[in-house]
Amino acid sequence: MNFHDVLKECNLVAILRGIKPEEAEPIGEVLIEAGWRIIEVPMNSPEPLKSIEKMVKLFGDKALIGAGTVLTPAQVADVASTGAQVIISPNCNTSVIEASVAKGMISLPGVATPTEAFAAIAAGATGVKAFPAEAIPPVVIKAWKAVLPKEIPVLAVGGVTPENMKAFVEAGAGGFGIGGSLYKVGSDAATVAEKAKQFIAAMRAI
Repeated sequence: MNFHDVLKECNLVAILRGIKPEEAEPIGEVLIEAGWRIIEVPMNSPEPLKSIEKMVKLFGDKALIGAGTVLTPAQVADVASTGAQVIISPNCNTSVIEASVAKGMISLPGVATPTEAFAAIAAGATGVKAFPAEAIPPVVIKAWKAVLPKEIPVLAVGGVTPENMKAFVEAGAGGFGIGGSLYKVGSDAATVAEKAKQFIAAMRAI
């Protein structure tokens, strides 16, 4: 699946921090049904590789499955072994970006400045993650978009709600990573399904 095509279909990334392998199927199912097409399991979740592998097997033909909070090239290799396609990091570590690109994976590193964004792009990043978005308001993303390559999407991640998405889109954000507003540890599938639909509705209303 092409990342840019998937992003056009649904520009929301589900961040399932703390999810357990036994929750991978029910939570993944409701997200896919709601229309989400990119799912991230952070590496500081319980047994993350098991959850990722399960989701790749169950939903890999319908969505891009990947890992978040990836901090080392060794973790990139571990995630690649599950068949996952996406590597997301909170920081701009060029060795992680280069390892991801070498494996043919989508690389979405976290950046907080234009300097980091350009370093990430030079290393081969597919897109960049403005993180934390609470500290990077739409006016900043608008300024970034004026100088970054047009084909590189900027995803706003951290503190995104259905109410504040429009301002980021108008500033040029190409998508969003949604964590605690979508899934918290212990959330059941019905709760996640409801929140997933709210975000999809908000996105379509923009």
